[in-house]
Amino acid sequence: MQFTPQEAVHFLEYNAERPHLIIPEYGRHLQKLIDQATVIEDREERNKAARYIISVMGGLNPHLRDVPDFQHKLWDQIFIMSDFKLDVDSPYPIPSKEVLHQKPEKLNYPQNFPKYRFYGNNIKYMIDVANKWEESDLKNTLIRVIANHMKKCYLSWNKDTVKDDVIFEHLYELSGGKINLQKTDEELSNTTDLMRVNKKMSNKTQFNNPKIKGNTGGKNFNNPRNSNKNNNRKPL
Repeated sequence: MQFTPQEAVHFLEYNAERPHLIIPEYGRHLQKLIDQATVIEDREERNKAARYIISVMGGLNPHLRDVPDFQHKLWDQIFIMSDFKLDVDSPYPIPSKEVLHQKPEKLNYPQNFPKYRFYGNNIKYMIDVANKWEESDLKNTLIRVIANHMKKCYLSWNKDTVKDDVIFEHLYELSGGKINLQKTDEELSNTTDLMRVNKKMSNKTQFNNPKIKGNTGGKNFNNPRNSNKNNNRKPL
């Protein structure tokens, strides 16, 4: 049987004219099966058709058969795809249309406009916890850990190097003026620098003192010139 182009147009279906697919991954043929099962008048036949459709849906996802509550998910999906018009006996509680379309509550952001985004909110939480603690060695250790982590976060998002004073200023600001490491670390830094200078001077004095046993006096005995010179020395 041949049709004219005008008659063939009546047999064509365009996606723009077809009903919207609720769950597109199952395809339009499965959607049509569910629509046909919805209008079956006999309840027993309708239940049989629903179980058959569930088996087809499970066959499309064989890798999920061993997943817990997989059958429960399939029954929920068949009710959703029927727009909750399918009246069958389900082994699981039937989902509610109102609950499905209920909008979730908006999440409140802890900070709307954080000044130092590269530190993140967890750093602020840690600082708030440290402010609540009593003065002790454990609190001082926690503050040092926070400052060290702040420096790592700063260097992760800023390629330039950063001095400890900058981190201490940010920590002082984020803590509301309750944590001040600048004075303490300046004293520690001066003490450390003084110890380095004293150690360097001590090593230099020991190195240049020929009376100290094992001192080379600045000479390198690995140098072949020094070795030849020592070998050519006459015995006393």
